[in-house]
Amino acid sequence: MHFCVIKSRTIKIFVAMVLVVVLLSISIDGSTSASVYFGHSTRKVPIYNVETEAKQVAISFDAAWGADKTEGILDILDEFDCTATFFLVGFWVDDYPDMVRAIDEAGMEIGTHSNTHPDMVKLDKATMKSELETCISKISAITGKEVELFRAPYGSYNNDLLDVAESLNLKTIQWDVDSLDWKGLSASDICSRIMSRVKNGSIILMHNNSDNVLDALRLVLNRLKVQGYEVTGISELVYDDNYTIDRNGVQHKN
Repeated sequence: MHFCVIKSRTIKIFVAMVLVVVLLSISIDGSTSASVYFGHSTRKVPIYNVETEAKQVAISFDAAWGADKTEGILDILDEFDCTATFFLVGFWVDDYPDMVRAIDEAGMEIGTHSNTHPDMVKLDKATMKSELETCISKISAITGKEVELFRAPYGSYNNDLLDVAESLNLKTIQWDVDSLDWKGLSASDICSRIMSRVKNGSIILMHNNSDNVLDALRLVLNRLKVQGYEVTGISELVYDDNYTIDRNGVQHKN
């Protein structure tokens, strides 16, 4: 009987160990749960913000639907002597080629936001690459310039997507300050939300055709200027080389 108790306990311990090994080998968003649990995740991350002592922030606009307010955005940026980055979807480029040209001629930076705005982690790598290359070709055909930045639709990414972007010499850019302007917030609420979160090296997310983007942008730029921030496009903020990106998406200069 004593032998049976020991044997039963040994079997239970063995089964428990097997279950742990299985659970820790299950993939979570491209990383194993073992990697996540023990703090050694192999999951890649885009740039969310930049570690810098300079009072500099970047402002960006995603453009997928509508263009009614884009010219007004450019006017306000010019009024405050600021630059910005516009992430354009391919079908938006098709619909508004003159506006793409105007954004470029105003000295703004243009990045790709995919060609059709899908959730790209649901695509295979070949389709991911096609989404990026098609949009880049459309933008470059109008501006005559290379595209160096990419923002994933919905902010959704995995290792495969970041690998594909890197193969095309693109930096993948997220944000650490979300205006939530697309939710119909008032201009003052958008401004308060941004200013409560912004810091040195922040990347601010806005949308080119949200309801109150023009009034909000003027408020935000005024507050940022008063607080001594320089407002630029993303490429003027991020490091080009000799950098690392930590697990929180903060880009550090080596």
